[in-house]
Amino acid sequence: MPNQLIHETSPYLLQHAHNPVDWYPWGEAALQKAKTENKPILVSIGYSACHWCHVMERESFENKQIAGLMNEHLVCIKVDREERPDVDAIYMESLQAMGVRGGWPLNVFLMPDAQPFYGGTYFPPQNWANLVVSIKRAFDENYGKLQESAQGFTQNMLFKESEKYGLQAEEELTFTEEELVTIFNRIRADFDYEKGGMNRAPKFPMPSIWKFLLRYYAVTQDERALQHISLTLDRLCLGGIYDILGGGWTRYSTDEDWKVPHFEKMLYDNGQLVSLYAEAYALTKDHLYKEKVTQTIKWLAREMTSPENGFYSALDADSEGEEGKFYIWSKKEIDYLLAEKSNEFCEAFAISEAGNWEHGNNILHLEERLWAIDNTQWNKLFAQLLAQRETRIRPGLDDKILCSWNGLMLKGLIDAYRYINEPEFLRLALANARFLQEKMTLKVLTEDGKEARGLWHNYKNGKATLIAYLEDYASVIDAYTALYQVTFDEQWLKEAEMLTDYTIANFYDAEDEFFYFTDSEGEQLIARKKEIFDNVIPASNSIMAANLYQLGLILDRQDFVAISKKMLGKMKKLVLTETQWLTNWATLATQMAKPMAEVAIVGKDLQQVRAILDETYAPNKVYIGTQESSDLPLLQNRNAKSTETMIYVCFDKICQLPTADISKALELMK
Repeated sequence: MPNQLIHETSPYLLQHAHNPVDWYPWGEAALQKAKTENKPILVSIGYSACHWCHVMERESFENKQIAGLMNEHLVCIKVDREERPDVDAIYMESLQAMGVRGGWPLNVFLMPDAQPFYGGTYFPPQNWANLVVSIKRAFDENYGKLQESAQGFTQNMLFKESEKYGLQAEEELTFTEEELVTIFNRIRADFDYEKGGMNRAPKFPMPSIWKFLLRYYAVTQDERALQHISLTLDRLCLGGIYDILGGGWTRYSTDEDWKVPHFEKMLYDNGQLVSLYAEAYALTKDHLYKEKVTQTIKWLAREMTSPENGFYSALDADSEGEEGKFYIWSKKEIDYLLAEKSNEFCEAFAISEAGNWEHGNNILHLEERLWAIDNTQWNKLFAQLLAQRETRIRPGLDDKILCSWNGLMLKGLIDAYRYINEPEFLRLALANARFLQEKMTLKVLTEDGKEARGLWHNYKNGKATLIAYLEDYASVIDAYTALYQVTFDEQWLKEAEMLTDYTIANFYDAEDEFFYFTDSEGEQLIARKKEIFDNVIPASNSIMAANLYQLGLILDRQDFVAISKKMLGKMKKLVLTETQWLTNWATLATQMAKPMAEVAIVGKDLQQVRAILDETYAPNKVYIGTQESSDLPLLQNRNAKSTETMIYVCFDKICQLPTADISKALELMK
């Protein structure tokens, strides 16, 4: 018999719907059951592409004896961390407060009032069975002590970020070039100078670190930054962590060589990495980066796009119950498929009978580029292997659609179009933006009766069920603002402004001067958290701070700019000292260290002019444009008056004389 998860839409929850564990989704029914029966709650959190989540399910949650213990002693709740990042954030923080290293599966035990008292990650089956019994015994025999401990962990989460980290803004925010060098030197201390990335394993791509280095180089021309960007981006796309046959990056490398991936592919990684490689191509004109962007977008269109033009969340690491089986090769297979070309291929990729991984299997991984031989020849060999791989049983697809991750991928497509100028990239971007506009946007009325825009967090089977979090607003506003700057279609700018106004009204804590992660209209949990530290995905507050700065300049909304500067001002001390986890904030600092160019383009050829301007990498600018006329503040009294398309370069609303000469405009932008 299925359990209570059978009515859910999340693929992760549905994977557990036929477990003998009497799972409930997070919600009032389960929380009330715990209070009525006075039982401890287990909140078990994971996601569909999580390998160890699958292992624990097979070993423990599908075991009838262990499930019987769980059903007898606990109220069991399953949570998809991607659908409920608010729940995940609270109980992950509580686990870390207990002195336990976080990860997934995340298993936390709560009192009936949902306050946490103990937790961990993966447990082997016998350990898990023993723990369940011990938890119930402690609950029965030491209820008062557990309640006191739980209240302590909860109280720790109620401090505001400013209080917790001693954050105070300077009277007037400044960032100097010398301070940017300080930030760079702090990150540089942990570089892996031989293999790229940071000096640790496992290795995550961490796009915001390398984006900061690109922007830092644009300001300072520090060759050390460019050298490490090039080393890292080369190693990130030469196989192993990158799917050299089908395109797309996997979640992380388990080793320091970028060789052995954790094989799941996540939309959020690929959206950010497409942006990163597109920017790197704009700077270096390195064909390898353009090739990987193009191949990854083809993978996105082929495997990750719904009929309605939403982007799916993830591809699993496992197929046929085995991690990576879809992606790995035996030498025998390679010899059969490539025939007389096999020796050359196996030598290049270090493929052997014994295997370059485990159990005689080989991962396609390169240390060096293959440019010594005609690349067309290699592409033919890749195509042969890809065709064979397509006949295998595929990894599971997590086909839920998340607003925040779609925003990251939409921004990736826009950056790819901006710097590579491939029309298909813009077509995909517009199709996805319209999907977000039509299926994941809700109209709401403000207190004064005006229409505002809100968002949904998730979408599947034709419906959205959860109101959006700050991460959704942050990434979609960023994408819409970027989409305006390549299309000059003002509907996207208006959408971005309306969503920003909604976010300020419903998420902003004026006292703490940061944004809450959850909507004031949303479910009230035991704590209302804020996200300020950048990780594999940048903090939603750092993305919002950058959005407010850009939109404030484009729309002349000084209230937006003021909030942005207050946010960065309060973070400045941490940015200078804890840099590695604040690199998206540091990227915003690069925009404030030098004046931001406001580039207005007026005339019928504005699209072509924008494209030519973007052939030169100069990220510290915003675009505003119209073919004829516009009511936007920076375009007022700037109507098209001749056959020439004119470019106005302004700094802080003070403009140089207009020019039709693109090279002169580029000089003015410096």
